[in-house]
Amino acid sequence: MKTRFAPSPTGKLHIGNARTALITWLATRHAGGEFLLRIDDTDRERSKDEYTDAIKRDLTWLGLNWDNLAHQRDRQALYDEKIAALKESGRLYPCYETPEQLELKRKTLLNKGQPPIYDRAALDLTQGEREKLEEEGLSPHWRFKLEHAEITWDDKVRGPVRFHGKDLSDPVVLREDGSPLYHLCSVIDDIDFGITDVVRGEDHVSNTATHIQMFEALGGPVPAFAHLPLLSDAQGGKLSKRIGSLSIEAIREEEGLEAMSVNALLARLGTSEPIEAFAELDPLIASFDFAKFSRGTPKADPDELYRLNAKLIHDMPFDDVKDRLSEQFKGQIDRNYWRAIRANIARVEDVEQWLSITHNNIQPIIAEEDVEYISMAALTLPEGNFTTESWGIWIAAIKEKTDRKGKALFMPLRQALTGMDHGPEMDKILPLIGRERVLQRLSL
Repeated sequence: MKTRFAPSPTGKLHIGNARTALITWLATRHAGGEFLLRIDDTDRERSKDEYTDAIKRDLTWLGLNWDNLAHQRDRQALYDEKIAALKESGRLYPCYETPEQLELKRKTLLNKGQPPIYDRAALDLTQGEREKLEEEGLSPHWRFKLEHAEITWDDKVRGPVRFHGKDLSDPVVLREDGSPLYHLCSVIDDIDFGITDVVRGEDHVSNTATHIQMFEALGGPVPAFAHLPLLSDAQGGKLSKRIGSLSIEAIREEEGLEAMSVNALLARLGTSEPIEAFAELDPLIASFDFAKFSRGTPKADPDELYRLNAKLIHDMPFDDVKDRLSEQFKGQIDRNYWRAIRANIARVEDVEQWLSITHNNIQPIIAEEDVEYISMAALTLPEGNFTTESWGIWIAAIKEKTDRKGKALFMPLRQALTGMDHGPEMDKILPLIGRERVLQRLSL
């Protein structure tokens, strides 16, 4: 198997792009194949090196390594050669309609209830008429002439797919300035690199039909195709701004989420398998199978992404996080501290909030009716350095001196010591706060 992920460096990598990259990569690694990262940067005006670098950064963060790298901007000589051959064979033909004329044709057909298919008027122009148009300053765009024949393939997700050439518009493949568009360059590259499988969104299904004829016209083998349903939000509509508009960079740097929370969600969306918090990619590679994907629209619930992230954090060993802590906190957090708080944080960076609770000055919450109770509790505090047993010893001693129990017994202590009514188990956090700070916070 040889596959490719072919982003255009005209913007940042988003959830939809990342899903295509991930599923292509998983399928390739499962088959022991080769994964090509092809940067589709023929649009010189919009393509930016900074976006190329960002795409590489994002894929690396997700753990999606590539075996080969190519830039379309370096391959123009090959495109020119193949384009010249298609012109010579009559499969590419020049068209002189302006965008306004094409839009008028489109609207006219739609008003008649007909599909907006190009009428091939340019094929009726004589050589003299074409020369006259060019003398008037019109430069042609070029279309690929589709054969009016059946186009079929067995899609790895959609099953049997059938089109007919007469129902499709001849696609524009060269701009007026002679620069090639995505369609033809992609097919030429897929042939040249020996791509055997193409994974893309279902919005490209009709493009695939035209590409198949391009493969055939260029004498190349037609790869297998897998068209993935596009993602929706939890209600079945367009992805919300909360997740749909987030770039992978923003998910990493602004949301502070783990790469594997993204991978775990995207790999299983729309499949028959449960979404689970995988800490590494290997299980996803081992279990990958296109047969598990449904044609139904997968619903991407952002809450699921954050739930997965929290689960990963709760199970994360200290060795996996210690080098990611800010320099100012590394000396304050050890293995025991991490074990005590990880079940109560959803992101690695949240550890800093707990440091502020255990090490910095807080505003204790002490209700007026609890003042006498807190003073008594301070006098009952166990002697010596605190351990994980100290909380139980302390509570038992308080019970002997008061008739309080349950929430009325421990909640005033939690609020006074942490300034919060929730958080890690107090038997674990009491040693982290330390005796000196505990006494300070209990003093009235």
